[in-house]
Amino acid sequence: MNLVLTVLEIVAPVFLLAAVGFIWVKLGVEYRIRFVTQLAMTLSVPCLIFTALMQTEIPPGALTAVSLATIAGYLGITVVAALIVWLARLEIRTFLAPMIFGNTGNLGLPLALFAFGDEGLGYAVVIFAIMAIYSFTVGIWLVSGGGSVSKVFKEPLLGATLLGGLFLWQGWETPRFLTNTLSLIGQMAIPLMLVTLGVALARLSPGRLGRAFWLSLLKVILCVAIAWGVGLWFELPKVPFAVLVVQLSTPVAVTSYLLAEKYGADADSVAGLVVVSTVISVLTLPLTLAFVI
Repeated sequence: MNLVLTVLEIVAPVFLLAAVGFIWVKLGVEYRIRFVTQLAMTLSVPCLIFTALMQTEIPPGALTAVSLATIAGYLGITVVAALIVWLARLEIRTFLAPMIFGNTGNLGLPLALFAFGDEGLGYAVVIFAIMAIYSFTVGIWLVSGGGSVSKVFKEPLLGATLLGGLFLWQGWETPRFLTNTLSLIGQMAIPLMLVTLGVALARLSPGRLGRAFWLSLLKVILCVAIAWGVGLWFELPKVPFAVLVVQLSTPVAVTSYLLAEKYGADADSVAGLVVVSTVISVLTLPLTLAFVI
């Protein structure tokens, strides 16, 4: 019973904040999702990543292990997901990227924070940053057939990650007034992303929910299994192991829908994956947390 209450305490704020965004749109109130997304991804999330890395107590060895485990995990997921898409004779441009990339930002970061505190958030932002780099390079290439690798170097996420890693490695800290300012800006990120997730879900028009259901189930099983195996292979300690499993098993990100819409893939099918996998995560994420806590 205590375990159930603990898991509910962790996941309830996440889904309640998403519900706020969902209800907000259904009530007909204006929400400029492009502006909020740009604010989060270019300002608040980079500040969150930088301050989390700078202030975390992650040992350098553990940080390296988590980074390598994350890369190995995504490579494994990519290979198996590509095989699934090929065997099911689905369009690669539409379905492969959503099967690989999860919602490590909107859902993964707050879950890691609520479940494992600042230590968990430190590991989570590393995993999120690696996923973002992979998504902005390979992900765009998969969807469009012509993504530019150079685009990643223009992303504030990359700069914040590298700078935060440097400060962590050297043991540096910004002046207190600047740290407090960056921390305040970073604190906007999690509630903004969760409310925006609810807004995006309310505006989606999902298609082919039957196919989306079995693909979503395959995705969560695939991601949990590979993350679990990689975590054991790299002998990760309890907290980074748990964060890796939770982050990699998050549902399909709204970003996948936006990319499909932008580059002419089947956006309705991707919307179905986003909606169905997010609904399924109401059950799968608490279950996953129960096993790793």
